[in-house]
Amino acid sequence: MYHQYKDLKLKQLLIIRHAKSSWDNFSQNDFDRPLNDRGHRDAPDMAKRLFEKKIAIDAFISSPAKRAFTTAQYFAGQYGTAEDNIIQIPGLYHAPAETFYDIISKTNDTFNTIAVFSHNPGITHFVNGLTSTEIDNMPTSGIFAVKAEISRWQDFKKCNKIFWFFSYPKLKA
Repeated sequence: MYHQYKDLKLKQLLIIRHAKSSWDNFSQNDFDRPLNDRGHRDAPDMAKRLFEKKIAIDAFISSPAKRAFTTAQYFAGQYGTAEDNIIQIPGLYHAPAETFYDIISKTNDTFNTIAVFSHNPGITHFVNGLTSTEIDNMPTSGIFAVKAEISRWQDFKKCNKIFWFFSYPKLKA
C-alpha cells in the first residue's frame, strides 16, 4: 500500500548498535570495554553514510557504556553535535525491549528524529517488535530505522510504525 507522507505526522527513530568492541582485556569491566580497531573504522563510516542520506537528527541518546557512548560520539561528531549534547541514559545499558519503549516515550516532542545507541540482545528484540521486518541479529554499527505515525513520542509504543531502512558495515549499499 502506498502512503502519502506529506500530510502525515511522522517521527523518525534510528536504532544503532554500538560498534565492535575490544576483548583484549578479559578482566576489564564490561561497562568500560572500548571499541576495537574495526569499531573505530566502522562507527565513523556508518555515521558518514547516515549523514550522506541527508537525515537530520535532533537528538543522540546513548547508553553510557564506553563502547555505546564512543559510537554515539562518532555519529554526533559527523553531525556537528557536541559530545555534551549526547543524552546519556543508564537504562539503555543492556536494556530489554520494554525499556526502549519507556525511554522513547519520555523523549521531548520537539525532537522529530532521534538516534538511540544501545546493546544486544535487547536491541535485536526491540527492532524485531517494531514492524513486520525482522532481522536475525543486529550487527555492530548496524542501523535499523522506522517512521512512526505520531506527533508525540509518548504514543510510540502503540502507533503504526513503518520500516524505513536497515544498514550495517558489510552492506555496501
